[in-house]
Amino acid sequence: MSMSGEVPALELRGVERSYQQGPTELRILRGIDLAVMPGQSVALIAPSGAGKSTLLHTAGLLERPDGGDVLISGYSTAELNDAGRTRLRRNSIGFVYQFHHLQPEFSALENVILPQMIRGLSRREARQRGEELLTFLGLGQRFGHRPNELSGGEQQRVAIARAVANAPHLILADEPTGNLDPGTSDHVFGTLTALVRASGLAALIATHNLDLAARMDRRVTLRDGHIVELD
Repeated sequence: MSMSGEVPALELRGVERSYQQGPTELRILRGIDLAVMPGQSVALIAPSGAGKSTLLHTAGLLERPDGGDVLISGYSTAELNDAGRTRLRRNSIGFVYQFHHLQPEFSALENVILPQMIRGLSRREARQRGEELLTFLGLGQRFGHRPNELSGGEQQRVAIARAVANAPHLILADEPTGNLDPGTSDHVFGTLTALVRASGLAALIATHNLDLAARMDRRVTLRDGHIVELD
């Protein structure tokens, strides 16, 4: 927790995660401690196989830690059942992946509207927020276009809008620009970080791109199963 008393959007306390590979236990996370504050973007830089995806999946409540606790906006998840974890994940966490995973039969705007209606918003409210988000991300003229009518960068910006549509406290992104050319990657990353700052979101973003990571508020890496601050 910060000295000012502000509550982290994400806090990992002594998080451990292991996998069994035949007779061998692979200890991936060995007591992870990490806090990400509202409005802060943190780059997670580490080589393949270091445990970045495991860390993101555990932080996003997709996997249960073997030890320690994951707190979302100060709320402990250690004792939550599966239904409670799903509800908290749906309401408080947005995910952005390397591949956009948009619904191909729906327009850009419909892809952003759907998760909001699933949460319980009216179509009118969901449409208004969807239009605002897409316009902020530079897609004000692309509401009615389906994914196959959009460029790779446009599709990923729709995916970002979808991830934040339900006003989560936290964004978790796994190589969100890894499938894009350098120019498009720079633009998409810029819109993502601008959205984080404008909305007070916290963001933990795994990336191999050191130039993009340098533009974020903090940089951390995974070393022997522990979080190490860079710089």
